[in-house]
Amino acid sequence: MDLSQIQSISKALADETRLRIFEAISTRKEMNCGEIVSIHGVAPATVSHHLKVLQDAGLIETRREGLFVYSRSTSGVIGAYTRALATMVKPKRTVKPKRTVKPKRTVKPRRIKGQRG
Repeated sequence: MDLSQIQSISKALADETRLRIFEAISTRKEMNCGEIVSIHGVAPATVSHHLKVLQDAGLIETRREGLFVYSRSTSGVIGAYTRALATMVKPKRTVKPKRTVKPKRTVKPRRIKGQRG
């Protein structure tokens, strides 16, 4: 997965409404626009726009059946996306700072009044 695909998916999922729509589609075999509208209470034109963004990002596939357009999640894309993100964020090696050892201070014993020594 290249950087432009990672950016496209990230942008698509950054919108809360799109994320909820994608989640709803992912939990079912497929959904049509009317089902998404009834579940989320979003205008049909808005749902269509969000579906287009999700499709352009490669997160969903659509098929037309008569007047209805059915959407389903694209298998494997989220897995590839998370793996690509994981490779971008490589664990950093922690280097412990060198501890400087301070020389011990020699303290002269104090004389107590009246004590000889």
